[in-house]
Amino acid sequence: MPEPTPPASPRFAACLAEVLRQEGGFANHPLDPGGATNMGITRKTLAQWRGVSPWWELAVDDVKALAPADVEPIYRSLYWDRCAADALPPGLDLALFDYAVNSGPGRAIKALQAQVGAVADGFVGPLTLRAVAGHVALEGVAGVIVALCNGRLSFLQRLAITGTFGAGWSRRVAEIRAAALKMAGATPPQAQPQKGNSAMNLNVLAGYKTYLVGAAMLVVALAQLLGVDIPSFSGQSAGDLLMQGLAIIFLRQGITNTVAKS
Repeated sequence: MPEPTPPASPRFAACLAEVLRQEGGFANHPLDPGGATNMGITRKTLAQWRGVSPWWELAVDDVKALAPADVEPIYRSLYWDRCAADALPPGLDLALFDYAVNSGPGRAIKALQAQVGAVADGFVGPLTLRAVAGHVALEGVAGVIVALCNGRLSFLQRLAITGTFGAGWSRRVAEIRAAALKMAGATPPQAQPQKGNSAMNLNVLAGYKTYLVGAAMLVVALAQLLGVDIPSFSGQSAGDLLMQGLAIIFLRQGITNTVAKS
C-alpha cells in the first residue's frame, strides 16, 4: 500500500474538483478501453494502487465502492505529482492534469514537452520546467494552454472510438480549456487578422496625416502659381504638385470607402 500523501494544496484541490466534475460517477461502457471506472479511476489503476495482480483479480464492486477520499491520494500521486503540476503556472496545471487523467500522464507530458521544445521523454524535470517558463514568457500562459488543449483534441479525434466518445471529449476539452484560462487569469490569444492589399495601403496612407500631406502639396502648388518660390519644391511644377496632392487625397478617400463597405 502506498504511503499516505500529504494534505492537498489549494491548487490541487481546485483542479481535482474540476476533474471529478468532468469524470462523474461509476461507468462501465463496453467500448471504453478503461472498463469499469469510478470518478475517473479505472479498475486497472485501482488494482495497481492496491497492489492487486493480475488487475482483473480486483472485483468491479471495489471500483463501485470508491469514495472521494479514496481517489484523492491516487490522483495526487499518479497524476498530479507525476506531472509536477505544483511547479507549473496556474491554469496550465489543470490543462496538463486533466489531459493526464484522460489519456495517461506519459502522453500528456510528452505533448507538453513537444509544445515547448523540450525532450519528449515523459518526465517533468528542470529542463522541461525551464522550457515551459520560456514559452510562457514569450507567448503567455494562455498560448501554452490553448496549444496543449488543441493538440489534445486533435489526438482524441484520431482515435478509433471517437465516433462513440468524440462529442463528450470535445466538450470536456473545451470546458477544461475555459477553466484553465480562468485559473490563469488569461484570455485566449487572438488570431492575427490577415492583411490584404487594402489593409496594406491603409497602413501606408493612414489617418489625417495623409490629408495634411495632400493639402500641403496643394498649398505649394497655389503658391507657385502666385509666384512664390518654395526651395524644397523648386524642381516640381505647380501643375504636377496640384495633381499629386489631389491624387493622394482622393486615393486615400477611395481606399477608406472601399474597406468600410467590405
